[in-house]
Amino acid sequence: MKTILAAFIMSLALLVSMSASPPVAFGQAAHIRWDIITFISVSPPTIGDGFASAHANDNSAITLTGSGTFVAPAGGGGTSSAVTDGGTWETFDASGGPTGKGTYKVTGLVRWEEAPGSLVGIGITDTLGPIADTRAGLAVLRIEYSDGESGVLTVSCMLPGSPAGIFEGITASKGFVDYWNRVAPVGLDANRTLFHAVR
Repeated sequence: MKTILAAFIMSLALLVSMSASPPVAFGQAAHIRWDIITFISVSPPTIGDGFASAHANDNSAITLTGSGTFVAPAGGGGTSSAVTDGGTWETFDASGGPTGKGTYKVTGLVRWEEAPGSLVGIGITDTLGPIADTRAGLAVLRIEYSDGESGVLTVSCMLPGSPAGIFEGITASKGFVDYWNRVAPVGLDANRTLFHAVR
């Protein structure tokens, strides 16, 4: 009887100590806007909508425009269906001849990872959102093409202060073709991306 009573008291004490613990603090979900951009003016440097390209293994290419938003789970990573928008696509063979075009829509977030980097204080005019809300990072998005194929769009943004391992631009898959080799930006031309935190 004493053994049973002692076990009961210990269980009760454990239960009380657990209920008295402070609540676990959970981070907030990240609301992010993504854009494929270019510099629409040099003086002053002004950001606007643009396009970006990537090559497949045979040097065929895809070129995308687009923008949208997503809500990422707190703490980074994680999937989400809270997404909007999309853009246009055009594909080319290895010699540069067009092979298809249309629109695409984003159907889900596969992963979002914010990275160090910012455009604050470097004199750029941002027509897409507040400079203070710019972010570097990596977003992987599920997309559906207007011709019935599906794929994945990877949007990667490197800003001043970002680690050198981050690339600037996009890669994409379409059906069984992976356009894995992004076209790097040159000067103020296209093949650039940008994220903004949405307030």
